[in-house]
Amino acid sequence: MKGPILTEITDSPARAEGRFSAFRHSSFVRYWIARFLATFGTQILSVAVLWHIYDLTRDPLYPGLVGLVQFLPMLLLVLVTGSAADRFGRRLIMGLSIILAAICAACMAWLAYTGEITAAWMLGILSVFGVARAFLGPSSASLIVSLVPKEDFANAVTWNSSAWQTATIVGPAVGGLLLGFGEEGFVSFLRSGGNVAAADFLDGRGPVVAYSTAFVLIMLAAVLIFTIPKPAHASNRERPTLHNMLEGFRYIWRQKIVLGAVSLDLFAVLMGGVIALLPVYAEEVLHLGPSGLGWLRAAPGIGAVVTAGLLAAFPIRDHAGHIMFVCVGLFGVFTMVFGLSTIAWLSILALILLGAADMVSVVVRETLLQLWTPDDVRGRVNAVNSVFISASNELGEFRAGGMASLLGAGAGGAIAAATLGGAGAVIVAITWAAMFPTLRKIRRLDRGVES
Repeated sequence: MKGPILTEITDSPARAEGRFSAFRHSSFVRYWIARFLATFGTQILSVAVLWHIYDLTRDPLYPGLVGLVQFLPMLLLVLVTGSAADRFGRRLIMGLSIILAAICAACMAWLAYTGEITAAWMLGILSVFGVARAFLGPSSASLIVSLVPKEDFANAVTWNSSAWQTATIVGPAVGGLLLGFGEEGFVSFLRSGGNVAAADFLDGRGPVVAYSTAFVLIMLAAVLIFTIPKPAHASNRERPTLHNMLEGFRYIWRQKIVLGAVSLDLFAVLMGGVIALLPVYAEEVLHLGPSGLGWLRAAPGIGAVVTAGLLAAFPIRDHAGHIMFVCVGLFGVFTMVFGLSTIAWLSILALILLGAADMVSVVVRETLLQLWTPDDVRGRVNAVNSVFISASNELGEFRAGGMASLLGAGAGGAIAAATLGGAGAVIVAITWAAMFPTLRKIRRLDRGVES
């Protein structure tokens, strides 16, 4: 059945066809830049944390725990975060969440500068960072609906995803370079050039530079969010009872197409996630160092942002369900290629291709979720969706790191964990295609299900 929002889209084909139609609205432009800056800073923080904690512990379990401690707050607060976005204002909650994330980056920078940082401190700060992300997810996803007309929303979703993906390219690469400022080779280069003071300051302090840069970028994003005029959307003042907080779960459970799309992404990325293994690959499999880790971390974003641009210019016109399932399967195949590769260029290419395949699923899923959800429960539905996304990403990291630690130290355990995870993602794609035939048969996103 076609919902009312989708009907309005098809009634305005000329407007919907505009490749840059969302950028006609100044509030969206500010939101888009803020989303880019916040994600850029977060990605720098992410790659710095992965390298730093593995460098301190030499155990792949700890990069996996980085994901777990960020996921747990989102899970525990899921009944609160969506209601807060609906009740108190999405711009306010989004801005405050970004400020809290910036504070976490500042704490990391200070502890790294003083030399008092430990794996336990890092995990503790990241758990607070997880609280910020828990509130940021539903408020950010819900705010965008208020910034553009309904006929431009699908375009806004695509460009919003592209902002995130672009930052995932630039952020990790820059993060790797910033980490390299504290490496012995760069410090020796500075000393040989007579820059003794700079060399002494940077010696071993690459993480300090990375964390400080992340703080500045994230704070700029917070300032920009508060320059957006207050949206016309009226806040939901309904008393936050357990019944209405659970409405997000009930809605997704009733809408089987949405349930299938969200759970497909959850289990595929849960099985195929390899982010926690990248420090091991950079150090012990491919021998690339911290700058190489930055490029490995950026590679999925390269494939994703190119795909986002192509989808913005050439939207999916037909067979959306089949395309999504095929791409999820390819995500698993390319994960296996990465897992088995010991050649740097092939590993990077595999990560680029898995990012491209995953992006198709992101666009289809987000379009279905946002356009088919009533506005009065959108924050709560997006809170549940944020938990699903976080579970797939952060728990996927924990699954990968924990499995690698169990299967053996060093390169052997990481290779086995990545390869088996990719095979699991392929199995998930095949299983979900059989379990959710209605989702598989979706042809056009603006027309619902057609045989």
